[in-house]
Amino acid sequence: MKIVHVVYSLEMGGAEILVAQLCRLQREHGHDVSVIAYSNLGTLGEKLVEEGFSVVVLGEAPLPKTFLRFIRELRRLRPEVVHCHNPAPTLQAAIPARLAGARSIIATRHSLVAPPYNTSEEIAFNFAARFCDWIVGICDATCENLLHTPGALRNRIVRVYNGVDPIEPVAISEQPQKQGFTLLFVGRLAPIKSLQTLIRATAHALPHIPGLHLWIVGDGAERPTLEALVDELGIADSVTFWGERHDVAGFFSAADLYCMSSTSEGLPMSLLQAMSVGVPAVVTDVGGMAEVVKNFQTGLTAPVGDAAAMADAIVQLASNEDQRAAFSANARAAYGADFTLERMDASYMELYRRRS
Repeated sequence: MKIVHVVYSLEMGGAEILVAQLCRLQREHGHDVSVIAYSNLGTLGEKLVEEGFSVVVLGEAPLPKTFLRFIRELRRLRPEVVHCHNPAPTLQAAIPARLAGARSIIATRHSLVAPPYNTSEEIAFNFAARFCDWIVGICDATCENLLHTPGALRNRIVRVYNGVDPIEPVAISEQPQKQGFTLLFVGRLAPIKSLQTLIRATAHALPHIPGLHLWIVGDGAERPTLEALVDELGIADSVTFWGERHDVAGFFSAADLYCMSSTSEGLPMSLLQAMSVGVPAVVTDVGGMAEVVKNFQTGLTAPVGDAAAMADAIVQLASNEDQRAAFSANARAAYGADFTLERMDASYMELYRRRS
C-alpha cells in the first residue's frame, strides 16, 4: 500500500514523534511510506531522510498556491492513502488528495478540541473533512468534543487511541543520578502545559517527602519564566531542567511518578511511554490523559491549576508503596493491551481499507 502522511512540520513534538514511528512501522510491514510537510523539515524530518524516507517540504505559501503544490506532489506520488495529521494539514491536503485520486483520506486530530470553539476554524476544518473518509480522535474526550463542533460529520468520527514504541528500561548505571523520590515531566515548555502548577505542587509537597526532586525534560519559550519561579520559591536544589533530550529512556527508568499539569491535553506520547515502563502518573483532570489514568487506574488526577491538590496526590503516592505498585502493574497491562504502536497501526490500516 502506498501511504502519504501530511504534517505541518517534523519538529520535535508528540504528534510528530507518533507520525515518525508510524512511518517506520508501516515501512517494516512492507508499505511504501512518504511524508509531505508544509512548513519545515525539523529534527525528526532530518532523521527520516537519513533513514531513507521520501520527505517533501512544500514551504509556506497562500492557500491557493499550497493547494496547487499538494495536487502536484500527490499526483506525482499517486498514493492510495493520504493521512492528514491535525487541522492545518487537513485544510491544505484533503481536497487536493481527493482531486489527485487517493482512494482513502484520513484526518487525525491529535489535540483536544474543547469549548469555547474557534467557530470559523472548526467550520473550515469540518468543510475540508467532508473530503475525508474518516475523522479520527485520539481518545474518547477528543471524539466527544469533535462531535459538538459546528458542522461535525458525526458518522465519520471514530476513536483510535494513540500508540507509541515502548521505553526500553536501562540499567541504573545508565540512568541520571537521583537522590530521592523523583517526579518526571517530559515535553514542551509551553503555556498549555501549565508547569507553574507542577512546580508549585513540588514546593507544597517538599516538606512531606524528604529528598523530593522534580526533573523537567524538554525546552521551550516558558523555560526562563519557570526557572524564575523555581528561584522565587527557593527550591532550586529540588528541580532540574534537563533541556531537550532524545535519550529519555534513562529518565523514565529512574522516575517514581510521571506528572503533567496541563490545562488542556489529548493523549500525550510521554504518558504512554511512562505506562510502558510502569511509572504511575499524577495528571490534571483533562482530556485523554485523565481518561486513561482513571479508566485504567494507573494513577491519580487533580483539578486544573490546583497545585495543592496535585501536591496531595504526589504525597499520597509517595507514602503508599502498595498503591504505587498496583498503579504500576495496571499501567504496564494497559499499555500492552491498548496503547502499543502495533495496535494503533492495525486500527489505522483497518480504516485505510474501509470506506465511510
